[in-house]
Amino acid sequence: MGASRTMAPHPDKAVGLGHPVEPLFSALPTPERINYVPQLSSATLAGRLTQSTLTLDQPRGQFSHLNISDFDAIWLVVAHSNATQNFTAPQRMEDTPVPADLPQRGYYLTLRANRALYPGGPPSHQLQVLRVGNDTRCSPRTRCCNHPLPGPGPYRVKFLVMSDRGPVAETEWSSETRLQQAEALLVAPGSQSAGAVVIIAILSVLLAVLLTALLALLIYTCYDTRGSTPISDPGELVRVRRYNTHHTFSPPAEGGS
Repeated sequence: MGASRTMAPHPDKAVGLGHPVEPLFSALPTPERINYVPQLSSATLAGRLTQSTLTLDQPRGQFSHLNISDFDAIWLVVAHSNATQNFTAPQRMEDTPVPADLPQRGYYLTLRANRALYPGGPPSHQLQVLRVGNDTRCSPRTRCCNHPLPGPGPYRVKFLVMSDRGPVAETEWSSETRLQQAEALLVAPGSQSAGAVVIIAILSVLLAVLLTALLALLIYTCYDTRGSTPISDPGELVRVRRYNTHHTFSPPAEGGS
């Protein structure tokens, strides 16, 4: 008789049961993609871009999807341009990176809101913008802190919707944005053009001639004052002899009462 062969149980079947085994770990939920690209504010604002802030248009009417509730948090993700490919949406609110994580992770979450703050409808007369990096009072290690951006960038941003169960939806990444940089006031030696050197030389000569003329005028004035006749001081007394004309003098009457 041949040796009997024992059939191994199918990996998807429980031993002794005909029901499949549930997987131990479920796949991470994939956020729904919202066809919206964050934009720099088109309004003519003073300080639309500074050395530590940038100003965005509010994403009004972009979160009216059925799977987004009024209680879901809408975060703004700020990332270095070269770190967008490595971005991973946090699965819990407690795991949201803060501004202090930017040097290591390359991104962080800020400006938490909800969709009631970004309603649709006709545009309002009020200025509807988001200024990123304008809070200098909060600690970069606290959640929701809108701390100033630490360098010129470039940066890219997008909006991420999260519920208690994890990420729900996200927008597209914006284009690259570079912040303003401080310009050096001093010019490096040797970088002046020939025309600038000529202008500086002419101005120096004119200044020397002007100073010489002022000095000569001062010397001449002092010498002329010493050789002149002194003038009486206004405080000196001038004595005038008193006299009476004969036709206007009348002696006192004798025996008058």
